[in-house]
Amino acid sequence: MKSYDAIIIGGGIIGVSLALELRHSGMTVLIVERGEPGREASHAGAGMLAALDPETPAFLKQVCIASAKLYPEFVAEMEAESGLKIDFRRDGTIYLAERPIASLGKLLTATELKILEPELESNSAYLLEEDSVEPRDLMAAALEAAKHRGVDIVRGSPVAELLIDGTRVAGVVTARKQYSAPVVVNCAGAWAADVPGFTIPSRPVKGQLFSVVFPHEPGRQLLRHVVRAESVYIVPRSNGRILIGATVEEAGFDKRVQPDTIQRMHQAAANIVPQLGEARIHEVWAGLRPGTPDDLPIMGATSLEGYFVSTGHYRNGILLAPISALLMSQLIRGDNPHVDLSEFSPLRFAAKEIRSA
Repeated sequence: MKSYDAIIIGGGIIGVSLALELRHSGMTVLIVERGEPGREASHAGAGMLAALDPETPAFLKQVCIASAKLYPEFVAEMEAESGLKIDFRRDGTIYLAERPIASLGKLLTATELKILEPELESNSAYLLEEDSVEPRDLMAAALEAAKHRGVDIVRGSPVAELLIDGTRVAGVVTARKQYSAPVVVNCAGAWAADVPGFTIPSRPVKGQLFSVVFPHEPGRQLLRHVVRAESVYIVPRSNGRILIGATVEEAGFDKRVQPDTIQRMHQAAANIVPQLGEARIHEVWAGLRPGTPDDLPIMGATSLEGYFVSTGHYRNGILLAPISALLMSQLIRGDNPHVDLSEFSPLRFAAKEIRSA
């Protein structure tokens, strides 16, 4: 049975980023992935680094802002280690609001908005200093960087059980093999609850989205900024592709795409940017975000010594990857994390159950 310093369950951006951070500190690391690394929520995301979203709870927003500040260095490091280019855009977000939102500052005038985005049909918006990233580029670079750093990855291997030695974790068991480690971290996203040994109340939250192109004008830059509205968001890529999304559905693990839903979102986007109505749908897909009962991430130690959880990042998994990796690495290595993780503790749900009993 091969031994490691740490085993990470889950090969999405949260798990791979943590593996890179732990490996950087000198630990040997294995990632155990139930399918193909990076092919679930991380592959499906739009890549908005929406650190200033007014709907984000106050405490989580501070963590989001801190993670957004890490992103330029995070991307540069991934590119340098992988040799791959990541589409990382720093043009900002146009946030369409039907009423003033004090926390966002000053509303743009209609003239200011028209200068920023001539094709946009709206008279009430804010300009937010937010970035965006192509998650597929990021994931490919992260996996190549992990390979470069000597992180081992086992694919197509759901974890059947945890190995336990007395009061602490000792490794994992898959259908084919056992692996030992004094540290195991559950980063399995929407599938985190399927790992036996500790109850994790995560669940899949489906999101349908699609991309459009202008086939006769490849690479056309219709928009410079990300555009977010109540009904839809629009995310431009540097190659001219534009992403439009996304639904929020309690549909279990159903990843089917409904054509009428895609059509409704396409129309909603065209109402904001009329020329999008002329664009051809290039790709449609759905992803499963890991949700939690209180919409906060689950990050921290469990009651089983050596067993940690980092999941439930919901709509902010891409954004929170750098800070999650840093904080969880600090916690696992016995250092005091830069941010108090008590609000995100896996134990908070058990405490609520006890209080309500």
